[in-house]
Amino acid sequence: MPGEASLKAGQYYGHPRNGFWPLVGGVIGHPDLKAQPYETRLDLLRAHGIGLWDVIAEATRVGSLDTAIRMPTHADLKTLIASLPQLRAIAFNGGKAAKEGERVLGPDEGRIARLVLPSSSPAMAKPLAWKAEHWAILAPYVASPTETA
Repeated sequence: MPGEASLKAGQYYGHPRNGFWPLVGGVIGHPDLKAQPYETRLDLLRAHGIGLWDVIAEATRVGSLDTAIRMPTHADLKTLIASLPQLRAIAFNGGKAAKEGERVLGPDEGRIARLVLPSSSPAMAKPLAWKAEHWAILAPYVASPTETA
């Protein structure tokens, strides 16, 4: 669920200190991804077969911390997955997303890899380089732009 800065910007991972764009940029070979206009960033993700989706569609929350989320309504991940027959992996950005996502999806049937990444949020006080090492597990699931054309 987007935080206040993201909602205000109307962009996923809109907080200036969130590490999502540098992390995913490193995985797809675009380390300057954060410097690109937002629509270009989204186009590059699509070109590499990456989509963004919220696990929580709605909730009550004061502030931006995941620990403040109350009364979540989950997104319909099962229908989304069923509509994407070529989907190979779901990567959860942080423990809260993984916990809520697993609650929705139920037991892992093994068809689609489920990856739990360290949160890109600045609230997770680990160095970006450490996070990047862990985010590298996405690389085998990322398409080259020619594969998605």
